[in-house]
Amino acid sequence: MVIGSGPNGLAAAIELARRGATVLVVEAEDEVGGGTRSAELTLPGFTHDVCSAVHPMGILSPFFRELPLAEHGLRWLRPRASVAHPMPDGRAVMLYRSLARTGEGLGRDARAWARMVAPFLDDPHALLADAMGPLRVPAHPIAMLRFGLRAAFSANRLARLSFREERARALFAGCAAHSVLPLGQPLTAALGLLFAITAHVEDWPVAEGGSHAITRALASILRSLGGRIETGRRIERLDQLPDARVVLFDTSPDQLARIAGDALPAGYRRRLGRYRYGPGVFKLD
Repeated sequence: MVIGSGPNGLAAAIELARRGATVLVVEAEDEVGGGTRSAELTLPGFTHDVCSAVHPMGILSPFFRELPLAEHGLRWLRPRASVAHPMPDGRAVMLYRSLARTGEGLGRDARAWARMVAPFLDDPHALLADAMGPLRVPAHPIAMLRFGLRAAFSANRLARLSFREERARALFAGCAAHSVLPLGQPLTAALGLLFAITAHVEDWPVAEGGSHAITRALASILRSLGGRIETGRRIERLDQLPDARVVLFDTSPDQLARIAGDALPAGYRRRLGRYRYGPGVFKLD
């Protein structure tokens, strides 16, 4: 059983169903999706993504690449440029799929940008399989070593060490800002690198019709495997659940603590209670 129908919960449910388990997903809202949902927020007929909007990791996810998402209605749309980062002089620096075209806007740092990302472009899926997977001995140790030597830095420090001009530094900072962490914090360079690399591999795509097309496709795949989804069913306590061998929570830490209560070890409950949420983030287009 899975509580919550965000993309992670649906992915877990699909994996269980593929392995022969009987799976039920319960969702408090009337539609699946969690933060990957869309709605008419302004005028009738105009669909807006409520939370997540652009999905470079979605199209390149090793797990998603195994799924027949297109057969279940998902179509990716790719922009001509993944990023347009405005500069104080009124111009913008652009991140294109083409490494050469991106370099045209980076001046003296064109070669430095290429040196940073080009080593990973021949086999990006090898890097992503290790970087996005569970902690383990890397299947591609050389690629991960090359990545890790840069990824351990803060985004600010790697940008200063790598580039001489503000345009390339700003472009990299814009990629790293998706970590939603202070860019002076160690390891923020890792997200900057991953997002820069993905732009040169598959762009930063959006889902046609809105982000909810992703979770609708996942839900369709789950149902095709025999899984069930119940929406509009809010779980407040464990005794509201049917008998299940395993219960997975695709929820926030405080929701897990509230629902599971004393069924959790006391030490783990205390850890959940100490969880601190980061700042809220929004983007206006």
